Amino acid sequence: MFNPKSKYNNITSAYLAMAFLIMMIIIGVSGYVFIEGYSFSDALFMTIITISTVGFREVQPLTEPGKIFTIFLIIFSFGIFAYAVSTFTRYVVDGVFHNFFKINKVRRKIDKVKDHVVICGYGRNGKQAAMELLDHNVPVVIIENKDEEIEKIIEDNRLLFIQGDATRDEVLLSAHIDKAKALITTLPNDADNLFVVLSTKEVNPNLKIISRASDDNSDIKLKRAGATNVIMPDKIGGQRMAKLVARPNIIEFVEFIVLQRSKDVYLEEISCEKMADCFVNKSIRELDVRNVSGANIVGLRNKIGEYIINPSPEVVVTPKDTLFVLGNSDQITKLSETLKKNK
Repeated sequence: MFNPKSKYNNITSAYLAMAFLIMMIIIGVSGYVFIEGYSFSDALFMTIITISTVGFREVQPLTEPGKIFTIFLIIFSFGIFAYAVSTFTRYVVDGVFHNFFKINKVRRKIDKVKDHVVICGYGRNGKQAAMELLDHNVPVVIIENKDEEIEKIIEDNRLLFIQGDATRDEVLLSAHIDKAKALITTLPNDADNLFVVLSTKEVNPNLKIISRASDDNSDIKLKRAGATNVIMPDKIGGQRMAKLVARPNIIEFVEFIVLQRSKDVYLEEISCEKMADCFVNKSIRELDVRNVSGANIVGLRNKIGEYIINPSPEVVVTPKDTLFVLGNSDQITKLSETLKKNK
């Protein structure tokens, strides 16, 4: 299994082993040239067979100084040669060479990504958020500091990642939060999540930020710091379990619509900001959404932030509204495109 932290140690060891090996070869060649008067090719051949201890006979009979030099060359080079062989073997076996290029490829992709979601922390919540976003074709960049989590991330070619501390500004900037459309911070410590929210808001004030919280008192603090939404997994989990007892069929039905991964039905939001002039200030009845696209409007968020569930056909739609539409992928796409076209 690839260990990202040891990757750098292995690369350093490989360079160090190569440097020692080259140094011994230079010493050996120089010694045989000056002591024995060998040609460069003979001196190099003699050095290699001595360092590698292959047991070949010397090129020419050695003088007394040459024998002494060879003894010391064998003593000092044997350990270096064994170290170099073991280091390069580990470098290849551990997959460092492969992953070195893979990580560079990931970094190049991160440099080009935009309108992505940055996820800080790849624990249970972070992983679930990443998988859900990928299922909706939303690119994600994960910031994770733990080696064991990086090992899991690197196995999925769809995931872009940065190993580092998400509370550090330079790490957040390397994830291009200035070009992201949202950030999700799921770090286990509320103070760390607060720090991420503050740092992110300073760089990109308009960024949508979703933060995890464990303590009840952290909710207000995170929102004051700039978090758009604060999620408390333990609290939500308890509410869900209670509702599954009180109204199991309704909860399961809603979760099927919202969380299911099939392509049969979606609950999507459609912004009316780019609505064609011919549809502005028209009622839902006049839009004739059902007949035009086959989708259904099940909710609406108006310009003052109020939610209208199952709006009546007489509700007037404005460019500042958001429609919540139920339908399959083709129906929702058709409706979105129709609202942007002038008849």
